[in-house]
Amino acid sequence: MSTTILLVDDHQIFREGMRSLIEKNALGPVLGEAGNGAEAVRLADELKPDLILMDMAMPVMNGVDATREITRKHPGIRILGLSMESSRLFVVEALKAGATGYLLKDCAFAELADAIATVARGETYLPQKIAALLVKEFLQCIPQEVNVVYETLTAREREILQLIADGKCIKDIGFNLGISIKTVENQRQTIMQKLQLFSVAELTKYAVRNGLSPLS
Repeated sequence: MSTTILLVDDHQIFREGMRSLIEKNALGPVLGEAGNGAEAVRLADELKPDLILMDMAMPVMNGVDATREITRKHPGIRILGLSMESSRLFVVEALKAGATGYLLKDCAFAELADAIATVARGETYLPQKIAALLVKEFLQCIPQEVNVVYETLTAREREILQLIADGKCIKDIGFNLGISIKTVENQRQTIMQKLQLFSVAELTKYAVRNGLSPLS
């Protein structure tokens, strides 16, 4: 079954060229065209296409707001955002609004065809350049939030934390490490203070969630 498509862009010549290429290559029937976000919302209600190619920068109502409104009303409609912008901010805003994919307007038609097929299957499509940008920022920012606090623990405190996460009681930890029960209790308290956690259950969840225990 072919994918029905709605084209949304404020430049008529762009829509006409896109429509010609889509129909020539049998990517799916184009049900209609819209020149702004408000028209896109109206036509989405009326035509209920499977997929919308949505320009992100348009007058009257921009593509992000139109995407948010359409996906709220019609969660089954998939939206592939189109833009000249490759910055993280634009991409994230489009995806948060409900877009299933994001494509740069300067791409080759072969990539557009691939993106349409991917989004039509319900999968997310991001160009390699944008995906690499998002992954790079994730690797630079997210792990730091986890590691900065964890790195304040001493090697012994990390060892005790892992043993707690493995389900070892204080007596067993002391026996395994050759230290007194009192020392284990003191160090457990220090770990809790450093991590701002207040129970053994919270310590265990922290260790597992951040890959500090074999249970993860």
